[in-house]
Amino acid sequence: MKIIVNVMICFIVLFPFISISQNYKYTKAIDSLIETTNQRPDDSLKVAGYGKLFEKLMFRDPEMSYYFAKKEYTLSKKIGYKSGIALGQLHFADFFKDMGKVDSARYYYSQSLQGFTSLNSAIGILFVNHSLASFEKDLGNYEKAIGFANKNIDIYKNRDTVFSQHGGTFNLIGAEYELLGEIHQEMGNYRIALKETLNALKFFEEKKDTLRQADALMQIGVLERNLENYQSALTHSKKAYVIYEKYDDKQYKCYAANDIGDTYLKLGKPEEAIKYFEVTLTLSQEIANREIEGFSLANLGKASLAIGKTNRAIDYFIKGHDIHKELGYKKAISMDLNGLAKAQIKEGNLKVALDNLSRSITIAKEIGAKDNLSEAYSLRYGINKSLGNLKDALVDHEMFKAVNDTIFNTAKSQQISELRTIYETEKKEQQIALQENEIVLLEEKQRAAILQNTLLIVGIIALISLFGLLYYGIRQKMKRNKVLKEKIAAELEFKKKELTIHAFNLARKNETLENLKLKAQELKEKENSDAGYNQLIRSINFDLQDDNNWENFSRYFEEVHKDFNKNIKTKYPEVSSNELRLLALLKMNLSSKEIASILNISAEGIKKARYRLRKKLNLTTEDSLQDLILSL
Repeated sequence: MKIIVNVMICFIVLFPFISISQNYKYTKAIDSLIETTNQRPDDSLKVAGYGKLFEKLMFRDPEMSYYFAKKEYTLSKKIGYKSGIALGQLHFADFFKDMGKVDSARYYYSQSLQGFTSLNSAIGILFVNHSLASFEKDLGNYEKAIGFANKNIDIYKNRDTVFSQHGGTFNLIGAEYELLGEIHQEMGNYRIALKETLNALKFFEEKKDTLRQADALMQIGVLERNLENYQSALTHSKKAYVIYEKYDDKQYKCYAANDIGDTYLKLGKPEEAIKYFEVTLTLSQEIANREIEGFSLANLGKASLAIGKTNRAIDYFIKGHDIHKELGYKKAISMDLNGLAKAQIKEGNLKVALDNLSRSITIAKEIGAKDNLSEAYSLRYGINKSLGNLKDALVDHEMFKAVNDTIFNTAKSQQISELRTIYETEKKEQQIALQENEIVLLEEKQRAAILQNTLLIVGIIALISLFGLLYYGIRQKMKRNKVLKEKIAAELEFKKKELTIHAFNLARKNETLENLKLKAQELKEKENSDAGYNQLIRSINFDLQDDNNWENFSRYFEEVHKDFNKNIKTKYPEVSSNELRLLALLKMNLSSKEIASILNISAEGIKKARYRLRKKLNLTTEDSLQDLILSL
């Protein structure tokens, strides 16, 4: 009977995969992960497998990713795995966000945050806050987005407090600065955005994270172009382009080339722009990125029009329009129609151009794209005037002026808001500087007090040795000195609250680690407790980011996976120390988000690192990296 039940369970679990494989073309790696996950017992590692499948399929096949998120959540509830429940809720939120279901996304973000908070999981809280910041940014709720990003920055800046309260230390602050840069860029606060992105760049440089440096450089290039600092924009965009080219990162090389082309177009150098737009087009087609392909075609249309190649421009605009229509990018469609109308005006096809501009105006009004609307009204005014439609021309001219006034007033409001934000930020920085000066003064007073106390003690000993007969007088003097020392100590104690808090947190940190080590030993001694043991070891060792902590992790890792590092070095001597770390984390079946936090790189960075690792290990597209790691 037991065998029959097991067979039925296996069939029920495997049936969806069998059906799915008939309707979807999965890669060998995904098929392997499905099989591996399915064969595991109902434990936290099986939950992690479902989480990995969600992340792998999130952009490729959203519906299937949601299926695995539900499996992740349901299993976590079944086995009482609270971290898995909270992570499943985060995955639900991400799915509903991408589907445009705002209320559902907000609900599950809230549930996930509550779950991670109750578990004192700093990494979970950080991930949810970051996702919420991105979520609110996409909704246009910029102040809320900034609030969530700043919460994470506060956590990172109070690392000792974070450890005592949440059980771990993390350092992904560069990603928060980068996100703040994106938020302020969308708000039109280009100077603030530039400042935040420069903070991100500095962080990535200190961490020697070359690819993330390139990401920050590319964003700085865009900001400098928006500030009309075109030469600086070119410098930063080209630096990013060189890095992406070095690492054979075609997708981001594609983006960088497009940015360079845009800047050359702003500089009035369409021939140079075309060179980079053609690179963008070629790469976008190679990697099947329809979004960037559409924009590169539209940009080639603009550049071709600038050098007088009208027919070629029309062809590019039509192709770009078709792709943007397929993707549903309404603002891009409006831009394409404006560009197409410009070319048609040059060709003398005024009525066709008039029709395209009317379509552009309808779309721009619908989505509130004032820049597109202004351009369309201006072009249509010119056509109606030349056709003798003076009444229509007058209406278009008035609409053009009204939209331009709105754009001007909005720009001025943004400038005022930006200046106010800069003022408030600088004021806060001044306050921080004053606090730091106070701490320095307190430390100097402390050193002076210690020196004074030392001198007093030496003096007392000397007096005792030299004037033993004056015992009573010396005793009275010692009493006076004691009162003085107590007074000084009380003053220091009052003025050094922040310093004592720091010491307290360090003590709490050591205490917490000792307790967690004892718990790990208890779990290790229990039968069938590998999952709990591994989970606790990750809490202690993975969350600590310095070399010392990594050495501790390595020792634990070698106890569980004996000779793993030795086998890797023997078979693949060219593997670097950073790649060895990545291999160890993959061996433990950690999710991409967990690995990203430990190595201080983005989820996208993990994908790139895995790609470079596959090349170094001489794996073909048919070979499974996970199978290789599990065999070692």
